[in-house]
Amino acid sequence: MLISNGCIDSSLHWFNEPAYQVYDNQIILKTKPGTDFWQRTHYGFRRDDGHCLFSTISTDFLLTVHTIFEPSTQYDQCGLMVRLDAENWIKVSIEYENSRQSRLGSVVTNLGYSDWATQDIDGAIHSMHYRIQSRGRDFLLEYSHDGQVWQQMRVAHLHAPFNSLQVGLYACSPMSGSFTASFDGLLLSESIWEKEQ
Repeated sequence: MLISNGCIDSSLHWFNEPAYQVYDNQIILKTKPGTDFWQRTHYGFRRDDGHCLFSTISTDFLLTVHTIFEPSTQYDQCGLMVRLDAENWIKVSIEYENSRQSRLGSVVTNLGYSDWATQDIDGAIHSMHYRIQSRGRDFLLEYSHDGQVWQQMRVAHLHAPFNSLQVGLYACSPMSGSFTASFDGLLLSESIWEKEQ
């Protein structure tokens, strides 16, 4: 575990550090309003100022976390991120829409252009497990309601070459509000993707 006994592992570092607290193996953070990750597509804007807690890795990996959040404003979100730089990254999360509906999905940003792949879910769902595994420049994105049975969201590719990546948790509030997100079970280990084939 990268967060345990009330401490954050020394291998982790913040990108746009938020207000946060650590309890046992859980980190609780409060987002700043107007924070987001997106590049160009459809909307035209470029944003790269969400909150992340990253580890740097240069081998194939399995990254897992459980999130609980209390969204207040449209697009409030928290989950996992894999990042090369501002124009090449992957994120997976629930993006809140309203009390009736949210969007479980992922964004893959390649060479400065983001996509957004989603499925509609009940807006009352505020807890989810996520995991990302890598094999070279390919990535398997999955989610689970209970942390035991995993469902595939997509297989994605980062086009830009890299020797290492930043991987970890993220949260942001693109609109004018903020919210509290809780993360537990943050685990970084060796990828088992190829072994499962």
